[in-house]
Amino acid sequence: MIKIKTEELNFEKLGGLIPAIIIDFNTNQVLMLGFMNKEAYEKTLETKRVTFFSRTRQTYWIKGETSGNYLNVIDIKSDCDNDTLLIIAKPEGPTCHTGAYSCFDIEKTNINFLKQLNELINERKKNLPENSYTTKLFKEGANRIIQKVGEEAIETVIAAKNRDKKEIINETADLIYHLLVMLSEQDINLEEVVNKLVERHNVK
Repeated sequence: MIKIKTEELNFEKLGGLIPAIIIDFNTNQVLMLGFMNKEAYEKTLETKRVTFFSRTRQTYWIKGETSGNYLNVIDIKSDCDNDTLLIIAKPEGPTCHTGAYSCFDIEKTNINFLKQLNELINERKKNLPENSYTTKLFKEGANRIIQKVGEEAIETVIAAKNRDKKEIINETADLIYHLLVMLSEQDINLEEVVNKLVERHNVK
């Protein structure tokens, strides 16, 4: 939920404007930088689509209104001085007018999806929605989850021994998913594992 009200932001520092950095919700990568005035910010809150102020045309404009490549707002954060915005958005198509993913010549990577998948699995564990394979695993219990990790690990090894790239990718995806379910069942967050990897890297 977006909690930053217009009156909380300092638009006066840049003569009525405030910089807005846009990052991709799925990848955490920077997509673009634009400026907003109060009207553009309020329009962004109203439509949940990123809206900028054009300094050349002196009016607000909704990003994607011509191309269809909208930036759908997920969350908005301000910096410590309340004079810069960080907007987390889901892009519909490329962000840059050149057709590139980002205005900063950044190639898209989905590696951050692991964090989202981990959060989704934790949510499934908590709420146990019907017709969910993850819910089914949690209801079957720890032994079944551990068994699935073993099965997927063996299948990954077999695919690797066969040097079957397509199957290695498929089986590794299955293994990672079931590992995340096992970690969740054991009340271990993915970040704890990542922190251990960072710790080992720093030691070396």
